[in-house]
Amino acid sequence: MSPSPQLFGVGDDDAESTMIAGINVTPLVDITLVLLIIFMVTATVIVNAGIKVELPKAASGTDQAQTTLALTLQKDGTLYLNGEKANDQAVVRFIGENLPRTPDLQAVIAADRSVAHGDVVHVIDLVKRAGIRKFAINVDPNAAPAGR
Repeated sequence: MSPSPQLFGVGDDDAESTMIAGINVTPLVDITLVLLIIFMVTATVIVNAGIKVELPKAASGTDQAQTTLALTLQKDGTLYLNGEKANDQAVVRFIGENLPRTPDLQAVIAADRSVAHGDVVHVIDLVKRAGIRKFAINVDPNAAPAGR
């Protein structure tokens, strides 16, 4: 005598006997979107300028390696290196001294809107020839498009 099909759930259309064979990806998508939103919000906080504070002095403190190099070109073509007036040789010398200690040194180039394109390209070429592989161009994120 063979067992009846209902003992093994065969032929039974109840919800108990049907198995879900697929994977529900909805929770995965929900979590991914929430993480994306969190990263977008925190990225805007990180990019904003820091609050200026006067730090206390300590005799036992140590210098931290600077990982960014700020280069600024003014309207008249004056070049500034980390806020101090400089020339091409000073920039190359600074990079040559600091690049071996901090191989992830990055140049951040800021230029006045009226500075010629060729001058900005010259500064980019200068830092690349000096050994820096990462550079960024500083822009005003709040400025409206020029509409040209």
